[in-house]
Amino acid sequence: MDQQTLAMAAAAPEMDFSLLALFVRASLTVKLVMILLTLASFWSWSIMIRKYISFRAARAEADAFDRAFWSGEPLDELFDQIGPAPDGASQRIFAAGMLEWRRSHRHDGELITGAQARIERSMDVAIAKEGEALNSGLSFLATVGSTAPFVGLFGTVWGIKVAFEEIAISQNTSLAVVAPGISEALVATAIGLVAAIPAVIAYNKLSSDADKITSGYEAFADEFSTILSRQLDA
Repeated sequence: MDQQTLAMAAAAPEMDFSLLALFVRASLTVKLVMILLTLASFWSWSIMIRKYISFRAARAEADAFDRAFWSGEPLDELFDQIGPAPDGASQRIFAAGMLEWRRSHRHDGELITGAQARIERSMDVAIAKEGEALNSGLSFLATVGSTAPFVGLFGTVWGIKVAFEEIAISQNTSLAVVAPGISEALVATAIGLVAAIPAVIAYNKLSSDADKITSGYEAFADEFSTILSRQLDA
């Protein structure tokens, strides 16, 4: 073993292998990959937190409105209380149906032909808007979950390439020479997995929750349409 190898082997235990040190020693390309994945992870977590809060509020609002809707209070009075532009999603769907219901009456009190279909379409449009709002941002989670491991792998491959280039230049294959570069490269894959795994789990959970909430809106619209249909038949 030559003197250079002995010196590197002696210095290896003293080398800093903390994440910050590995980042500082990494090549520019690997640093950019790490920064990109870290930002993607932070943004994913912000979406997760916002969606958790908004979904919880949506469920609470739907439960509260459901109790008010089935309390026996006349629908016209309930509509007058919440107004034509309420804050809650369930209220907006109800308001869309009631607005079309009132617009479908002629001045003599008779209903315009096709009122039932127009009311249902109005509520369908409102449900589609609420569903779009619930699913906004989830596509980013899906993108991070599917691409982050590969982006991290690219950083790792590039880092290993740089490490082997340094080995070739120094003409030294000692583990003390190889280890730092390999460690820096592998961190990119680790960060990619850290970004991807929570994003995938959150996407599956939030997507399922969004579908359940939207299904609740659709069930309410069907019940409301049935009530209006009975009044039309009467």
